[in-house]
Amino acid sequence: MSTHRLKFADTIDDYASAKVAILGVPYDRTTSYRPGTRFGPNAIREASWNFESYLFDHGIDIREVDVFDMGDTEEFGPVEEMYGEVHSTASSVIRDGKFLLTFGGEHSISPPILTNYPKDIGVVVVDAHLDFRDEYLGWKYSHACASRRFADHVGIGSIMQIGIRSVAGEDLENAKGLEFIDAYYVADNGIDASIRRIEQKLGKKRIYLSIDIDGIDPAFAPGTGTPEPFGLTPIQVRKLISKLSGRLIGADIVEVSPPYDNGNTSALAARLAREIIATRHPSYR
Repeated sequence: MSTHRLKFADTIDDYASAKVAILGVPYDRTTSYRPGTRFGPNAIREASWNFESYLFDHGIDIREVDVFDMGDTEEFGPVEEMYGEVHSTASSVIRDGKFLLTFGGEHSISPPILTNYPKDIGVVVVDAHLDFRDEYLGWKYSHACASRRFADHVGIGSIMQIGIRSVAGEDLENAKGLEFIDAYYVADNGIDASIRRIEQKLGKKRIYLSIDIDGIDPAFAPGTGTPEPFGLTPIQVRKLISKLSGRLIGADIVEVSPPYDNGNTSALAARLAREIIATRHPSYR
């Protein structure tokens, strides 16, 4: 682990007593369009200091949750090296009973975290892209294969994606049996109906939540590597987090690319992170 002075706002200095652990993975070696997500973790941290600790809509102070910021992993070269080290680091945190919240980095960082959880959980992915290729540009662990790698661990029937609006033919060939909610369905039927579909699909499973920031419309989140128009709104994703709150066992926020941002995307990611952290408060509502 590398050490950084910059920490997420309102965190504590004691890992042992923390309920939530934040980990940054500054990695973007498999980026296929616009690089820069390696700068995402610290941009999210910097933006977090803009917000009040008191979340009036929930009636709680986020400082009461006890969050420890572990800093960032070292910067990796080959994707296989990243995969092994992230898996190992996440494993120790999860074994310690912490709720792990990870900041990317590109979406390739998420599967090595997920594989530390039991196979009988559900995975909810906010994303513009299906990401179901078996490999991309020779990499099985590319960011374009993230959801396919999720399925390798929990099975296609235990994944629900929401916000999809970009699908390659190869994705569909590999995704037989996959159910996903496209952004057009959300626009036409609303987020409540969409969440009901997720709940019906995953039943009472515990849930790992993976938020690719490009699942949100680039009008709200322009700072990302592969922007795709016609996306979700931030308030819709906030409601998704709220509805899933009691079942979450871990989460990540990935694909924030500060070089293409004016600060809004990092701020949105930081605010969504605070929403996720708030769900760990005993009086969350």
